[in-house]
Amino acid sequence: MKSVLLIGLGRFGRHVAEELNKLGHEVMAVDKDEERVEDVMPYVTAAQIGDSTKQEFLESLGVSNFDLCVVTISSNFQSSLETTSLLKELGAKFVVSRAARDVQAKFLLRNGADKVVYPERQLAKWTAIRYTADHILDYIELEDGYSIFEVQVPDQWIGKTVGELDIRNSYHINIMAVRTNGKLDMVIKADTMFRQDETLMVLGHFDAIKKCFHI
Repeated sequence: MKSVLLIGLGRFGRHVAEELNKLGHEVMAVDKDEERVEDVMPYVTAAQIGDSTKQEFLESLGVSNFDLCVVTISSNFQSSLETTSLLKELGAKFVVSRAARDVQAKFLLRNGADKVVYPERQLAKWTAIRYTADHILDYIELEDGYSIFEVQVPDQWIGKTVGELDIRNSYHINIMAVRTNGKLDMVIKADTMFRQDETLMVLGHFDAIKKCFHI
């Protein structure tokens, strides 16, 4: 369990609060809007109404005591930037901030953010990939161009083994797991044989996966 300071309770911030609650983390939620704060109360440990661009207010929260600070302010980038910078100045251990564009990400990273998330862009990419290819069942974007895909077994692989196909050397990807009837088998060996009713969890660089599975 981690302690999380969540600043900004718009639609995305509220979803983050709900997911953190499901995971059992302690969450302190902050927003200037009283109604938003009241709406999120069922999903957080505590909440405060206040302006996160004010140093005195952030100091009162004990920023350095939280394991993670998440800034999800969307309506005012200047406020997001100021909040991110102040959090780091006050000793925040790890700050994740929301960005809508690359230029915003650059400013946030230069001013205290340890990581930046692009919720709209990431969801847009997931939607485009997931629903334009019938054989793609799920997709997770990692760092440095790497991704995890859940894909149907290609027809030409059915009845063959990992060793026969020499997948790592031939395609420059890794088979992480095989899902059969909803159950994951993560013990992948050279003699693991692919069947028609299975799906694969595949890890690799996006370009290699794209080429291999014709995405």
